[in-house]
Amino acid sequence: MKAITYTRYGPPDVLRLSEVATPVPKASEVLIRVRAAAVNYGDLTARNFGNLSSREFNMPLLLWLPARFAFGFSTPKKPILGSELSGTVAAIGRSVTKFKVGDEVFAYTGMKMGANAEYLCLPESGTVGLKPNNMSFAEACAVPYGGIMALSLLKKADIRSGHKVLINGASGGIGSMALQLARYYRAEVTGVCGTPRLSFVKALGADHVVDYTKADFTQSGNRYDLIFDVLGRSSFSRCKASLTANGRYLLASFKTKQLLQMLRTSISGSKKVICAIAAEKPEYMVVLRDLAEAGVIRTVVDRTFPLEQAADAHRYVEAGQRTGAVVITIP
Repeated sequence: MKAITYTRYGPPDVLRLSEVATPVPKASEVLIRVRAAAVNYGDLTARNFGNLSSREFNMPLLLWLPARFAFGFSTPKKPILGSELSGTVAAIGRSVTKFKVGDEVFAYTGMKMGANAEYLCLPESGTVGLKPNNMSFAEACAVPYGGIMALSLLKKADIRSGHKVLINGASGGIGSMALQLARYYRAEVTGVCGTPRLSFVKALGADHVVDYTKADFTQSGNRYDLIFDVLGRSSFSRCKASLTANGRYLLASFKTKQLLQMLRTSISGSKKVICAIAAEKPEYMVVLRDLAEAGVIRTVVDRTFPLEQAADAHRYVEAGQRTGAVVITIP
């Protein structure tokens, strides 16, 4: 089968179209014929992980070394990138009961990667589910990562109807899903993004938008019950005055400093810092499918690239001008 592989860390040019062996499903696995795979932040990080210092790593220092072991120190251990995909079940192992050949599915592979290929095996108990009927393969493949993260993290923040919520990074995979879910929970949502993506964030349903290149939301005088800082671009000290008396500062990406702040605020003070790692639960795929089919969440595909142009897809994402999902298609 054809796959995009890389044997060294570096810029998009390290990605190559290769011929590799087609995987064979084990007893409890499904073989998926991949039709589309989204390019997300994790792909860019993994591709250049060998050149990523502990300071640049967006998680606590204690996790940096295990992550380096997992991905490889000098050369990549996971030669095929891609963690979000959609496709068709091509074969099943003898013990599989949840899926049948021909099922259209979408899935999230997490750190295992492997979606930038014509075929991929996943355990039926993994983060894989039936694709929303009202979504194309390209649209569906961009749901799992952001959807799972947003679902899990917003639950930890105890978001409620009537809350005023600000999402810093509202145009990304996690932020765009969090925005739509917050609206579903009947919160009043403010989305923060750059100038090129203002229309995109408005179209997703934001009640208010802030262009961070022109205004600082911490200086507006507005107060929020929840500030969800997706990539930790701000800080609790800067945002504290923008929180209501019992407000929450939620982080999906955090360092040891933020963990200590969470511990401190859990002991004293009414304003809390929440650092959380999302749980990759298979049942979330069912929830996301139902929400998509009900019209609660949707994805907007900015551009698609054929498999052989995966490097161009990475360059486009890194340019920072995308307004929606960037998808690698495998017809």
